[in-house]
Amino acid sequence: MKILVLGGYGVFGGRLATLLSDVAESELVICGRDLTRAEAFCAEWTGSARVRPLALDRADISEGISAERPDLIVDASGPFQDYGEDRYRVISACIDAGVDYLDFADAADFVFGVPQFDAQAKAAGVFVLSGVSSFPVLTAAVLREMAATMTIVSVEGGIAPSPYAGIGLNVMRAVVGYAGAPVKLRRHGEQAFGVGLAESIRFTVAVPGRLPLRNIRFSLVDVPDLQVIPPEFPTIDDIWMGAGPVPEILHRILNLLAGARARFGLPSLAGFSRLFYAVLNRTRFGEHRGGMFVRAQGVADGQTVERSWHLLAEGDDGPFIPSMAIEAIVRKLLIGDRPAPGARSGVSALQLADYEPLFAGRAIAMGFRHDEPAEPLYRRILGPAFAKLPSQLQDLHGSHATRRWAGVASVRRGRGVIAKLVAVLVGFPRAAPQVPVTVTLSPENGAERWTRTFDGKTFSSVQACGTGRNQYLLVERFGIASFALALVIEDDRLLLIPRRWSLAGIPMPRMLLPTGTSFETVERGQFSFNVEISMPLIGEIVAYKGTLEPV
Repeated sequence: MKILVLGGYGVFGGRLATLLSDVAESELVICGRDLTRAEAFCAEWTGSARVRPLALDRADISEGISAERPDLIVDASGPFQDYGEDRYRVISACIDAGVDYLDFADAADFVFGVPQFDAQAKAAGVFVLSGVSSFPVLTAAVLREMAATMTIVSVEGGIAPSPYAGIGLNVMRAVVGYAGAPVKLRRHGEQAFGVGLAESIRFTVAVPGRLPLRNIRFSLVDVPDLQVIPPEFPTIDDIWMGAGPVPEILHRILNLLAGARARFGLPSLAGFSRLFYAVLNRTRFGEHRGGMFVRAQGVADGQTVERSWHLLAEGDDGPFIPSMAIEAIVRKLLIGDRPAPGARSGVSALQLADYEPLFAGRAIAMGFRHDEPAEPLYRRILGPAFAKLPSQLQDLHGSHATRRWAGVASVRRGRGVIAKLVAVLVGFPRAAPQVPVTVTLSPENGAERWTRTFDGKTFSSVQACGTGRNQYLLVERFGIASFALALVIEDDRLLLIPRRWSLAGIPMPRMLLPTGTSFETVERGQFSFNVEISMPLIGEIVAYKGTLEPV
């Protein structure tokens, strides 16, 4: 199978080639206007698929097709927003030559206009699928899963790339170009316009049982989903899609510029594309992780419901996700599973199950959440992952009722003066090799009070579901100090990982966030706990571990 990839040495085309590197029966023709870059890409190739560089401009695509006679053309060049009047040149040439076509188009108007070639493509017996990327293919696949159990009325979604992922210049040109410009979308059941990168929401991407991303700011982007998804789901009255680039300070600067352009009628910011490209690709700090979410509101069994889908990608795996939709279609083609002839968006090209083998073996996880306020505290935060806990942990956390557990524990205290003072103020137990301990969990105003007694000395805290920037976190309050903890399941352990903290409601610096390994597990058939609390500059404050059984 010969695949001609326009922009094959670029960000998306290069990653697609990498994903297909193990397909020995394929030949990838790496095309672009810069032959030197194409040759450099091929010179570093280590895959079993054959690669070959080729100098080819979009303007000469007909000649290139005649000379190469490919089985499939993938357009990964862009920016699709700037293709000018003859923007469908490649699609027309493919249909005329009887060659199948896929693209990564992220321009909503471009993708929405592709069905005008449907009759011609069918007559030629070829398929033309546009916008074959995370937006809208993965988004639509998620919504089809949700639509099986609810009537969807409103949709919000977003993608948050890792700060280390890198962004291509063409993508930056596209994004900066529509910053502050009208963006077509559906709002309150009617066609409307938003303002690109000037409308924002916050969301926490949190796959059940995994360490969530930090709460991220997402801003409206002009992606195909806004126009091609509503026709697929006629009950949708509102749809909004955003991107959450970090660091947030640069994101907010772009928000301000977009707002100023919209308010004062300023010219396009596209002239600053290279500046933003340079700054964003050099300003890299924070967690090397990315994610994506889709949140839907609607009706199920006569009740208003909210459900969300979350995806997390660790390290360098996340940037490959936008190219995986085309990878999936190519792999299907190789086994004879061919899309129907015709020209359309890629919105119906794949099901969510098609992504599962692509994610396997990579540090990519996804999962659904259903908003169930009536569930017990830990079950609500962990969602479906709660069922993965050992039965003893489910017994402790799976009830609203007051319950009491008892056992033995050992306690270690910090030796520093400040550490001792903090331990006394909170009421942490004294150091001891083995003491009796009881823990009483009781409901309190929609939260849960934990009263711990070590050898007759008692201290307590209140645990609740986080809200706002603490969404999907467990918030534990000791007096005026509150700590937002992620509930993470690793093997048979439930880890409690500090993510944010505050004093009297005032957010405190992350560099001063208390740390320590704290978890619950089962040892020799008994519920076992391990709590370690340390603070930067102060050191260890307290550490205690032991076992409990229900009374």
